[in-house]
Amino acid sequence: MKNEIRVFRAKQRITQDELALQLGVSRQTINAIENNKYFPSLELALKIAKIFNCTVEELFSLE
Repeated sequence: MKNEIRVFRAKQRITQDELALQLGVSRQTINAIENNKYFPSLELALKIAKIFNCTVEELFSLE
């Protein structure tokens, strides 16, 4: 699975720490998701999409 979280973060100038704080997870979790070492739960994916005001499909795609 591929994700665009890093791109969305850069566009909104949000650090991994800031995103993690908003989501209630660790910065390491955000880093692992961005580097495809961890796949978020549906709930977490929906929360990320809500923060970036986009769809889950815009954030995540199958390779």
